[in-house]
Amino acid sequence: MKLAGKIAIVTGATSGMGRGIAERFAREGAAVVVGGRDYERGREVVTSIEREGGKAIFASGDITTFEDNEALVRLAVETFGGLNIVVSNAGILGTGSVTTVPLEMWHRTIGTNLHAVFYLLRASIPEMQKSGGGAVVVNGSIVGYKGDPEHPAYCASKGALIPLVKQVALDYGPSIRINLLASGPVDTPLLQKTLNSFPNPGQLRIAVAEHLPLKRIGKPEDIANAALFLASEDSSWITGSALTVDGGSICGG
Repeated sequence: MKLAGKIAIVTGATSGMGRGIAERFAREGAAVVVGGRDYERGREVVTSIEREGGKAIFASGDITTFEDNEALVRLAVETFGGLNIVVSNAGILGTGSVTTVPLEMWHRTIGTNLHAVFYLLRASIPEMQKSGGGAVVVNGSIVGYKGDPEHPAYCASKGALIPLVKQVALDYGPSIRINLLASGPVDTPLLQKTLNSFPNPGQLRIAVAEHLPLKRIGKPEDIANAALFLASEDSSWITGSALTVDGGSICGG
């Protein structure tokens, strides 16, 4: 097992990509703090992990506050004895053009997708250093490199993560490795919610898949596999990088 004896935090882990990452990490031997807002879904993830013989605990909180990120880290240390891996995965879309997006939505999107990453890093890095160092994976997006119609807050927040990851790599290496996953369209409740906001969501789903060179929308396990690579010793000489996992979407066309 690639993460045997490791202790990990995964935010936004009650569904979609975060759940896939949390369950995969547990199968690879990590004790996982499952971060999220929905208690019932969080307990479901913990039960799923424990049913397979893994270790997990659910942590509810508001990741847009520094205090709740501190509490998340404290729970990991007090429950499992340290902290080795952090996956900052939680995020929201915040749709609407620059002239139409509600100001509250703009601030909430930046708070969730950018400020929360900073807060989690600030809270977790000292504890990871006490544990002998570790690895951070930030789930970004291919929109960090390009625009996406009606998503200015999402694009801005995801774009800011790329230089932040590079800066953290400079400041905290060699004890802390940090990398970003630039994910593309993945089959999650968030993607389905977006598709449902358009006419004929089923046809749109087919069109999105056909637009990709690999001709399919990603699965949570595709992202979990990449996150495992970046969190494990398989990527021991990689830091400050962005790994594109998007079925070829970034290629254009």
